[in-house]
Amino acid sequence: MKIRELVAAIEEFAPLDLQVDYDNSGLIVGRLDDEVHAALLAVDVTEEVLDEAEREGCDIIITHHPIIFSPIKRLNSATYVERCVERAIRNGIALYACHTNLDSVPGGTSWQVGSMLGLDDMTILEPRRDNPEVGFGVVGVLPRAENAKALLARVKSIFGVEALRYSDIPSEDMMVRKVAVCTGAGRSNIGDALASGAELYITADLRYNDFMMGDNRMILADIGHFESEFCAIRILYDVLSKKMCNFAVRKSANSRNPIHY
Repeated sequence: MKIRELVAAIEEFAPLDLQVDYDNSGLIVGRLDDEVHAALLAVDVTEEVLDEAEREGCDIIITHHPIIFSPIKRLNSATYVERCVERAIRNGIALYACHTNLDSVPGGTSWQVGSMLGLDDMTILEPRRDNPEVGFGVVGVLPRAENAKALLARVKSIFGVEALRYSDIPSEDMMVRKVAVCTGAGRSNIGDALASGAELYITADLRYNDFMMGDNRMILADIGHFESEFCAIRILYDVLSKKMCNFAVRKSANSRNPIHY
């Protein structure tokens, strides 16, 4: 199968023009007319993921995060990014990323997290001005209100979170029904979450002062960047498996959180 066929299947679901300006989604290493035989799905391209791709005979790695985010001035194995890119080129392994376009599309990462939580009636948290049918984050309601502390414990279990950071809970008996979600670094959407009337905002990469922005009305919970976006693998697997049932797609066993607790 040619890479362009895989790319077409992914971008039909998550069009590349939905990525934000600073992003680098798309085909990073390889040519669209190159033949590939098996794909490995991961959150990031790492040397361990490349080991797995070579071992399993996968000649394209499809990730959520782009391996090249900032311009590379040289390739001399000085950093893991340079080593991974060099190695992929030498071994004929294509690298493709589906990042903020997957975050923005309905059915993307925030929608998947919302579904894992059991949210109903989900809508976009921050619709794009030029296209309100896409955007970052979702807000929805639980089937029934849950005790805030018990819900946080459930969140921790669902996403395999080793350490859950959260802001003050206004009262021990606080019940939560409306929940906002933004996968990845979602501090810029705290205001949107508050305006939506959410009682809990689940995201990642919050800073110290961010935890004070709930205004005693909304709990902020940081579940971790990797944990919030690990679902990208499942989304991409489902997209490719449904559209290309005769093409080998493998979920990486070595896509792991670089942060330890």
